Formats: sequence, C-alpha cells, structure tokens
Amino acid sequence: MGLAALLLVAGAAVQAQGVAPATGWTAPPGGVPALTLESLPRPAAPPAEVGPVVPSQVLRWRGEAQALEHGDRGETRDPVRAAQLYCRAARYGDAESQYSLAWMLTNSRGIERDEAQAAHLFAAAAEQGHTQAQNMAAKLGTPLGPPPVCLQPPDTDAVAKAPAPAAPPLRSAQRPGQRPGLAAAPSLPGALPPPPPPANAPDAIVRFVQLVAPEYQLQPHLVLAVMEKESNFDPLAVSPKNAQGLMQLIPDTAARFKVKRITDPTQNIRGGMAYLRWLMAYFEGDVSMVLAAYNAGERAVERYRGVPPYAETRMYVRRIIASINGQRTHPFDPSVTSPSDMLAQLRASARPGAGALNAALPPAR
Repeated sequence: MGLAALLLVAGAAVQAQGVAPATGWTAPPGGVPALTLESLPRPAAPPAEVGPVVPSQVLRWRGEAQALEHGDRGETRDPVRAAQLYCRAARYGDAESQYSLAWMLTNSRGIERDEAQAAHLFAAAAEQGHTQAQNMAAKLGTPLGPPPVCLQPPDTDAVAKAPAPAAPPLRSAQRPGQRPGLAAAPSLPGALPPPPPPANAPDAIVRFVQLVAPEYQLQPHLVLAVMEKESNFDPLAVSPKNAQGLMQLIPDTAARFKVKRITDPTQNIRGGMAYLRWLMAYFEGDVSMVLAAYNAGERAVERYRGVPPYAETRMYVRRIIASINGQRTHPFDPSVTSPSDMLAQLRASARPGAGALNAALPPAR
C-alpha cells in the first residue's frame, strides 16, 4: 500500500473516532494528504550555541594545561603534565587542546617531537573549524596510520568508546510489491522500551513518521529523535553550513538521495530517512556510528574508527542515545549497501592476540 493510501486510511480512522485531524495535514486537489510548510508550526528557535560544546571540566583541564605549558598563574612550567591535560581534553573533542598538543609535539616544547601524532591532532582541530590548525594541517598533509590515543574516546564515554553489539539484519521474506516490514528493536539485557514521541513534536510530523519510517526499515522513535536534535521540528531551519529543513539535509546529501525540493517537508523527511537507512546498512546497525555519520559524515567515522573527536559530534551522539533510552543497535537491511571495511578492522582488533595484526592494518584515511 502506498503512502497516499496509508494516509487516507489513517485520516479515515481518525474521523471515524470523532477526532479532528491533526493540524499540518492538508488535502490538495485529488484528496491526497501531504505535509506543507504553510500548515506546519514553527517552534521557537533554541538559543545559539556560544563556542564549541565542551563540558566545563574539559575547559578547566585546558586552562590548567595552558598555565603549566607557559608557567602562568603562578604555576611552575611542567610541559609533560601540560601535555597530559591537553590529551585528556582532546579526547573529549576540544579543538583548542588538540591544536595546543599538536603544537607542542611539532616544536618539541618540553616533550618528544612526533609529527605523525601532531598531524592527526591538527587535522581533528582543523575539521572543527580551528583556523590555525587548518593552516598547520595543510602543511603537514594527510595523517597516516590509526588515530593516536589522544583522539580516541575517553574510557568514561561508553557511547563513543565501544562498538555496539551486533544488530540483527532484516531478512524477512516479502511478497513482490509488499511494503518492507520493520523488525523489532533488538532485545538486549536491561534494554528500555522505545520512548514516546518528543513532547514538542507536531502531531502531523509524528503521524507522518510513524507511517513512513517502516518503508525505510527505520524505527519511528529514532527518526523523531534525530529530527528533534537537527531542527527542533522547524521545517524552515537553515544551519550555518546550509543544512536545511526538518532533517537538516545539505544540498549534496539531498541530491545523493534524489530529493528535488529540499524545502518540501515530505521530501526532506524522506531524504533524511533514506540517508539513515543507508547508514544503518553501512555501519551494520551501530546507532552511535550512524548518528556520528549523520552529523559529521561517514568518512569521518571511518577515519577515526568510531565517533570522531569533535566536541559537537560526541555531544550530539550522547544526547540522542540518551533520548532513545540508551538504544545502541538497530535492525538494518544488508541489501541496501555493503558494510564499511572499517568494521572488519574493528572486529579484528578486538580479537584476543590481535595486537600484531593491528600494526599491519591499512592506515585510516
């Protein structure tokens, strides 16, 4: 059954119950309900972020490191301790700490020179928009080898640190022309049930997602959680990087998933769902990697072999996973695309006795 027929059935059921249809649905000529910009509410814009999203403790580590590096605030210079604190902050995605540690490594400022690690650190800070790091990254070129420990997720960040348990592929038999079904969320020990829709989600959007998400083998609560974080359900939201609409698609992603009118709410949601379905297959249902890729791009996830060391991305992943009750895996359709080669590398490195193999792995790029 197509979307138009499903929406008509849903509308008829609501009217049969004597309930007025939710606002946001309109009936253009021909009687096919659709989402339109004019009929959707515009939520109040959240306050703009001031600077990168970095916990206050990370800022304190950076401040202490700066004082120890330069001998400020009455501190005796201690470059080794400064480097350790910069490293700790860098693991949480602090671009300034990544740059400062890279500078110390490049210029042998009280610690051993290591341009290979510095290249990785400059690149991570540059990718977060740090201007001086961008200049240095251009000079040092593409980093080689796996990311250093100072760019790996901290041990306390379980969401970013460990790959999720294997998610089940969707392999249910379907009749020709039948709309794909949706497998249930994997049942993990201690797993909580899916959350209700966000309180600020317009009814029209919730109903649309609940009807359409199964076409893309996606659980509706995940789509709504991503939409809330991306646009706060504002269909006209535009980011500084020109990401647009409810699912905050950039023009390249919209074109990649055949979205012709990026400002059309229906096309925008479908384009975002198509991208999420592709990412689910590419990262085999690992929700942390899928969310990180939606925010920062799949190539960044592959290069860093997990959630990238960007403060914004790590906070983005943590907040969405918390909002969906800690769900770490999601069923995926393996026929959508082949999985990332990086997953095989992660599995190999996790096997006992794989230390020698790790050294022989091809460099992340």
